[in-house]
Amino acid sequence: MAERRRCLSVRGGEWIFAVVGLPLAVLGGVYALAVLYAGALLSLTVLGLPFVVVALLGARGSGAPHRRLVGRLLGEYVEAPAKLPLPAGPVARGRVVLTDPVAWRTLFYLVLRLPLGLLGFAAAVVLPLGCGWLIGFPLWIRLLEPDRQPAGWPAAASTLLGLLLLSAVPGAIRSLSGANRRLAQLLLGPARAQQRVRELETARATLLADSTDRFRRLERDLHDGTQARLVALAITLSLADDALSPAAGPDLRKLRSLVDRARTQTDDTVVELRRLTQGIHPVALDGGLGEALPGLAATSPVPVTVHLDLRELPHPAVARAVYFCAAELLTNIAKHSGARSAELTARAADGRIRLIVRDDGCGDAAPGTGTGLSGLAGRLAAVDGILHVHSPHGGPTVITAELPTRLR
Repeated sequence: MAERRRCLSVRGGEWIFAVVGLPLAVLGGVYALAVLYAGALLSLTVLGLPFVVVALLGARGSGAPHRRLVGRLLGEYVEAPAKLPLPAGPVARGRVVLTDPVAWRTLFYLVLRLPLGLLGFAAAVVLPLGCGWLIGFPLWIRLLEPDRQPAGWPAAASTLLGLLLLSAVPGAIRSLSGANRRLAQLLLGPARAQQRVRELETARATLLADSTDRFRRLERDLHDGTQARLVALAITLSLADDALSPAAGPDLRKLRSLVDRARTQTDDTVVELRRLTQGIHPVALDGGLGEALPGLAATSPVPVTVHLDLRELPHPAVARAVYFCAAELLTNIAKHSGARSAELTARAADGRIRLIVRDDGCGDAAPGTGTGLSGLAGRLAAVDGILHVHSPHGGPTVITAELPTRLR
């Protein structure tokens, strides 16, 4: 029901956008065309470059109302580009503005938005009015010329044509709204290079925060757990030493008990140290992914079929990301999916490595639902990787992780 209300709200917003957006489209289009025309005329004079600099700054600022309008009425969020860094000095500032891709792309958007705005207004207002005139053609004839009886077939054809065109109005508005969404995403958002830098900065910040938190937990576990076990072991060995040299001779029974306790404490400490160091660098990766992934699949409680085609050796950081991704996904299958079987495929060729994990479980896996997929996507993004999740209700679930084999 909520999804239906949202759909109806977006459709209503499309009609409003087609009507309300016309003045903004006309103003922006006239501004862009005037800038291009005047800039071409002044390009051979001293005023040419300063005029273009100021015009580009104005075009960059005019993108904000268009982004808000698209977001509120069409339901398409367009991320605002980063602020333009303006260095000291007019020459340096002018150079930065003239080479700003966001300003030029916004200017191009304003030019293209003008015909789309005119078409949208025509589809939302002019076309329905024309359809109303066609449908009511027999009535208009009677009102204008009461003594004249309109011919049967022109009236019927007019009404039929009006109804046909009226039925095409919603589709035309949806198509034009889709074109406006794509145009806004393409030209009003950050430049591709800027967007990529921002994504990598966010991913690396997430990874740094995760690593810091992981090391703090490791430090706390070492202090509260392993250190306490080693202290207890030292006390046990001290008691064993005391049992070796009493005045009446060694107490063998007590000594044997203390040695058994020390052996148990040593085994527990070793197990805990292995658990703590498991997330730092898996020993299984020493032999490469070709050995690590089958070993990981063998420990899964759900039967896993493994297919490997590793023609290229990935960077160690990429290999760790792939290993931990596979471990997380197999753990999710065992905990949440209810699957009876799974399949793990890894291919590395042409500078890319792709990990595909498939299961026949109940589906409905999605980032943010407690399966750790959001954190996994962030970890992959830190090494320029992406995560695709396809998990319809009832399954099957197919999760694909794609990464470069080399870090740039």
